Amino acid sequence: MLAISAFLLALCSGVLSLDKLNMCMDAKHHKVDPGPEGKLYLQCAPWRENACCTANTSTEAHDDNSYLYNFNWNHCGAMSDKCKRHFIQDTCFYECSPHLGPWIQKVDQSWRKERILDVPLCQEDCVSWWEDCKDQATCKTDWHKGWDWSSGTNQCPAGSKCKTWAEIYPTAQSMCEKIWSNSYKYTTYTKTSGRCMQMWFTGPNPNKKVAEYYLNAQPHNSFSPTMLLVIPFTFIMMMH
Repeated sequence: MLAISAFLLALCSGVLSLDKLNMCMDAKHHKVDPGPEGKLYLQCAPWRENACCTANTSTEAHDDNSYLYNFNWNHCGAMSDKCKRHFIQDTCFYECSPHLGPWIQKVDQSWRKERILDVPLCQEDCVSWWEDCKDQATCKTDWHKGWDWSSGTNQCPAGSKCKTWAEIYPTAQSMCEKIWSNSYKYTTYTKTSGRCMQMWFTGPNPNKKVAEYYLNAQPHNSFSPTMLLVIPFTFIMMMH
């Protein structure tokens, strides 16, 4: 019976691993399961074949102070369009991506039960994000927490000062990793490497293969779909 229990436990682990290649986070605006969304708006459109976001969410992702999170991008002066487009893309990536399973972690937060941690971003995405925002200003390093929400939108907390982007984030790596509490991990991998997640892409979503690579790199994920073919026979043999 111990052998049977161990086998079934390994099987369940493998099935869960396969699920991680196509799943949605348990978070504020995510769908329960990914699926086609043909009317995704502008920068969220690349995920229309398979998305964790709805069309309404994709539209709101492009609006200042949208109902998604009431987040004020202009807390230290007006954010430029070239900078803001990266935050819109970041929002689309977070809300719409169905292939973030290897990096989803359980959390106990009022607005979500799961988050992403250390998602490896392609170098081009981090660098271009930082380059296009380097002339902006902000008053905080970690934008996930510590804001003054008394007005209904985030404002700089008492005693803080607006500083240049370079003072807060001296490098692309510091920005990508710190701005959302280590949701992202800076890498030196390029988009052609197959080892990093892309925020910007056209055509078929390249991130599923990247997620599969990292999932297979985890030693406890040794399940293969072909195991399903031998389960009944193996189980019967164990019973004998």
